[in-house]
Amino acid sequence: MIVDCAIYREGRRSEGPLDFSDALDEARSAGGFVWIGLHEPSADEFDLVAEEFGLHPLAVEDALKAHQRPKLEVYDDSLFAVLKPVVYEPRSDTVSSGEIMIFLGDSFAVSVRHGDGSPLAVVRDRLEREPGLLGEGATSVLYAVADAVVDHYLEVATELQTDLEELEAEVFTPDAGGSRHTASRIYNFKRQILEFRRATGPLALPLARLAGAGTHGGKVPFVEDRALPFFRDVHDHLTRVNESVEGLDRLVSDILSAHLAQVGVGQNDDMRKISAWAAMAVVPTMIGGIYGMNFEHMPELGWRWSYPVVIAVTVVLELLLYRTFKRRGWM
Repeated sequence: MIVDCAIYREGRRSEGPLDFSDALDEARSAGGFVWIGLHEPSADEFDLVAEEFGLHPLAVEDALKAHQRPKLEVYDDSLFAVLKPVVYEPRSDTVSSGEIMIFLGDSFAVSVRHGDGSPLAVVRDRLEREPGLLGEGATSVLYAVADAVVDHYLEVATELQTDLEELEAEVFTPDAGGSRHTASRIYNFKRQILEFRRATGPLALPLARLAGAGTHGGKVPFVEDRALPFFRDVHDHLTRVNESVEGLDRLVSDILSAHLAQVGVGQNDDMRKISAWAAMAVVPTMIGGIYGMNFEHMPELGWRWSYPVVIAVTVVLELLLYRTFKRRGWM
């Protein structure tokens, strides 16, 4: 259940046993804070942590069930934030998301992670190498996690842009091959962008509140004023990500429209070719049909060269039709 547990005093980690029962009292007495990291805890396991830190039941329920939108909730004794880290697999062109819940309170931070993506050990190690930032208190945990998640958004957006450029080249390059499944690839790519937007879009308002730019009433509890510039920086990065995602979504829609237009043009070309061949087939069919009626009074029936002349006329007419259709690009 508990991945890591540590007490931090004046920006430094205090090593000790992996036990949280007395960690909060010890952190408060030392003027520091405790950070407990959990990965997919069970209900019974998390109840022990919730009781020790006085976490709100509604927030505990959200942390256990997961499948939450990015949000920021303020309770009496804690702050509850939900972030959705994303992982992009270029080989399969799939975007998957996990969830990170952060409980922030007086002298404590509790992180709950769901999914295999975005482990927080790297974030903890980076934060421990910056004692000045870590000395700001438990707020630094929320900032470090949010900063790591949003920075990875930028990387994913760049990878999506690269793959979209390859897909665009496939659509607009003549005889590129693989056009049979191009529409399904474009549609699948649009679904991945939608999954990405579900993680990045709703996070804008919570970060705006943390940055002091929210519209829901003043200062956010348990967030130090000195941390506001850091959250503003994260919010700026997220704005870049959301603008990039909007651009990707519009571009992939335009690519899909262009591909469907190309398919329509190709079908029209095929129909013109079919019509041209059908028109060429009409001439011999018509002449053969007339002679098949077995008229009694037809002057050419008694003429010795009537059959070769009819064949020659048919061939000439076919050649004229072929030349006309070829000149118009129908064949």
